[in-house]
Amino acid sequence: MDLLTLFVLALGLSMDAFAVSVSNSMAYTGLRRGEAALTSFSFGVFQGLMPVIGYFAGRAFAGVVSAFDHWIAFVLLGFIGGKMLVDAMREMRAPEQAAAPHAFSLRLMFLQAFATSIDALAVGVSLAALDVHIAAAAAFIACVTFLCCLVGHALGHRFGAWLGTRAQIFGGLILVGIGVKILVEHLISNQ
Repeated sequence: MDLLTLFVLALGLSMDAFAVSVSNSMAYTGLRRGEAALTSFSFGVFQGLMPVIGYFAGRAFAGVVSAFDHWIAFVLLGFIGGKMLVDAMREMRAPEQAAAPHAFSLRLMFLQAFATSIDALAVGVSLAALDVHIAAAAAFIACVTFLCCLVGHALGHRFGAWLGTRAQIFGGLILVGIGVKILVEHLISNQ
């Protein structure tokens, strides 16, 4: 996987965490810079660890899935990206149903970090089917997520609710696009 594709993948994966960072900064007006940095760090760590877990789970079954790896990557990334798009559309249709959090806590931070990184677990499974150095890829994904979350916190303070859902839509489109790219490249190379 080339660096540009990895960057786009990392950017797509970070969009959920970015959107949560934006909404945290809007919902918790007293959120300090240190808390924003800690939250961004925890999101990055989880986004970096989950692909590693998925990668090794995928490698355990590599012999079985090697003939279908491109389809697996396409389906997983398409599903994840599609789910992000559907969730964003639902939120746009009924924003009043989104419950506003009461108080920021470490427990909430870890729950958010875990929840926003589930997609990265599935991506790790698809990375196992590709030629990827997982440690470098995971570190890169973690760093991109950390930086995106810092930006999300800053933007959340400045631009409010307008940005959150659009970031999730953008992330979903990126993941679907990467899935299509992997499938098309494989189909073209095998002709």
